[in-house]
Amino acid sequence: MELRHLRYFVTLAEELHFARAAERLNIAPPTLTVQIQEIERTLSARLFLRTKRSVTLTPAGEIFLAEARNVLEQYARAESAGRRAGRGEIGRVEIGYVGSAAYAGVLQDQTSRFRLSWPGVHLDAREFPMDELPGLVADGHVDIGFVRLPMALPRELKVHVLLRDYFCLALPGGHPEAGETRPLRPALLAGEALIAPEQQAGTYEVARRGRFAPRIVSSPGSLLAVLTQVSLGTGISVIPGIVRDIMHMPNVVFRPVAGEPIPSEVAAVFRATESAPTVKTLIRQIVQSPAIELDAGDR
Repeated sequence: MELRHLRYFVTLAEELHFARAAERLNIAPPTLTVQIQEIERTLSARLFLRTKRSVTLTPAGEIFLAEARNVLEQYARAESAGRRAGRGEIGRVEIGYVGSAAYAGVLQDQTSRFRLSWPGVHLDAREFPMDELPGLVADGHVDIGFVRLPMALPRELKVHVLLRDYFCLALPGGHPEAGETRPLRPALLAGEALIAPEQQAGTYEVARRGRFAPRIVSSPGSLLAVLTQVSLGTGISVIPGIVRDIMHMPNVVFRPVAGEPIPSEVAAVFRATESAPTVKTLIRQIVQSPAIELDAGDR
């Protein structure tokens, strides 16, 4: 028995008239009669009582009608879901991010906008270590990663910058330079104990400009852990400027770096050959988003 048989039966059960039912189905009445007979032979049950003046459902027909409608409704839902999934309207997207991407707000912006447009898609967002995330995206364990550049990326990934930021310095409150406001020259940091965040590009660029080898005494991981170490007087740190706007901790003072601003960008990375419609829908939104430009100003 095929779905068309169920449609024929349900239509006749609703019309209780072969000619009208056949007209709705756009088939000839004799064809409909043959199809109904096939159903009854398959079920070994009489579904309709026919007279010259009327067509009525038998008790078996009443029961079969309820089940046939359920099957047709379930098929319609499955067909709709398949079409929506094919258009990227429903499904699941695995998102990975580094902490500073969440601090910057670009992760929240992208996910909230996407959920408003595509409420049927489930977004699963988890934080990952910065050095692991690009590989997880390339291998297919994560669909889209929100990372902080600069960093080495696998060749199969594409990148779209969402925010342009600049590095600044975090000093313990008791540091000799903590009371100043002017930008701090990198050369003055030679010999300082450095707390390195996951994104160490700023640390090494400050050391390069100051012409000294960085003395990294701790790499605690997250920016919260980094600032905690700074507040305890363990050392100073080169961190993304956005952090000074959203994180406040006792005994931590922020200072801009003298000279040309040292850029640090938040970006989304994704597979260049992505084929999943739902993931492609989010990628399309991301690449249409212009990068937010933060003023280097006093960073």
